[in-house]
Amino acid sequence: MKKLQSFIALTFLGGITVVLPIAILMILFQWLFALVTGVIQPLTNILTSRADVRELMADAIVLLLLISVCFGIGLLIKTGVGAWVHRWLDKGLAKFAPGYSTIRDVVVQFVGGSEESSILSGQVALVRIYQDSELLVTAIVTAQHKHGYTVFVPTAPVPTSGMVYHLPTASVKLLPDVSVEQAMKTVIACGAGSQAIVETADN
Repeated sequence: MKKLQSFIALTFLGGITVVLPIAILMILFQWLFALVTGVIQPLTNILTSRADVRELMADAIVLLLLISVCFGIGLLIKTGVGAWVHRWLDKGLAKFAPGYSTIRDVVVQFVGGSEESSILSGQVALVRIYQDSELLVTAIVTAQHKHGYTVFVPTAPVPTSGMVYHLPTASVKLLPDVSVEQAMKTVIACGAGSQAIVETADN
């Protein structure tokens, strides 16, 4: 009887591990689509009222236009004039719009606006936070300075939150063979799959 209960429970949990991520992804996409379509609703209304276009098609057209605008702005800021305008606008918003700098920094860190400032371009490491302890934690090196390293230690299972530490070089073991994506996967999985990271540190 216990074997049957264990089989049913494990089978059910196995099904959940397949279905739940897909369901969460679908809910997330549905929420994002509703959010975006709500923002672009005025433009959609213009298309549906002045042209014989269905609302879903109008949403798709407006989204394509927004993507094209973002791509065009991306091309523009690669030019000298565009970069200057972007710096001027960025300084103005940072000065007069509270919270803009924080939002910008978060987006740059996790989306990867530039290779130097993106956390995804950082170096994975095992760090010793307490010098007299054998405790090691997974971290991402975000800066190097004359005193050692600045690292970000993500918390499980949500790696977008965590702690920042400034540590001496002796407390940081760099892992050049481990990618940030690999490290983040182990954080999301609450440590599962960390064997490769620990074994790499022994080499």
